[in-house]
Amino acid sequence: MPMAADDIAEMIRGAIPDATVEITDLAGDGDHYAARVVAESFRGQSRVIQQRRVYDALGGRMGGVLHALQLTTAVPPSTGA
Repeated sequence: MPMAADDIAEMIRGAIPDATVEITDLAGDGDHYAARVVAESFRGQSRVIQQRRVYDALGGRMGGVLHALQLTTAVPPSTGA
């Protein structure tokens, strides 16, 4: 059974509480998603570490219940004082 987009977003926010998460169902089948995750806590971390944190948040569901996830991670823009 495919994962719902809301469940994916909830799992990510559960592990990365400061994250803003946008999920898009790419194929309309509940199996192929794109996720954009923006979090201040990513600041200073490599893209690899950022993405590992997101995949860790999904608790091993990648390749099983969650077939495909196109992942983009970012930090919010800095606000100059």
